[in-house]
Amino acid sequence: MNEEREAATMTVGFRAIGLALLSGALLSGCATDAPTTGTLPMYWPMTTAGALVDSATARDMISAYRARTGGAALRIDPELQRLAEAEAAAMAAADKPSQAQTVKVAVQRLGYAGAQANLSAGYHTFAEAFSGWRDSPAHNAVMLTPGATRMGIATAYAPNSKYKVYWALLVAE
Repeated sequence: MNEEREAATMTVGFRAIGLALLSGALLSGCATDAPTTGTLPMYWPMTTAGALVDSATARDMISAYRARTGGAALRIDPELQRLAEAEAAAMAAADKPSQAQTVKVAVQRLGYAGAQANLSAGYHTFAEAFSGWRDSPAHNAVMLTPGATRMGIATAYAPNSKYKVYWALLVAE
């Protein structure tokens, strides 16, 4: 009987310790949206002013995804990056996603061929955006654009907007 009581007490004690540790971890996550040591860049929250998507991580993930279908690796292009940043900021200011056709024309005016764009909103991390784009046939086609070798990617945070985070991914030849 004493052994059963001791085992039950230990189980309750371990559960209490586990709950305390879990509560502490959850509360510490609420204290800041800044990336923490050990958090992969694809999971960094974009829901704070000044948060920047890690373009190298995005490039690597999209390039690896493209490689599985025979697509070429992408590189970050400074002009496409600036245009993606401007487009994400414009969407955040307008509080709505833009039309991809308008951005594609702007990319083509810069002299790029095969311009494609993923313009979206509401994803709080790059991992969420990537998964959402992959699961959408139209957005997936942009990531897998044949012949694309360059990209730019950016986010903009609008705390008082419906979507909070706006995304612009531009790819081109």
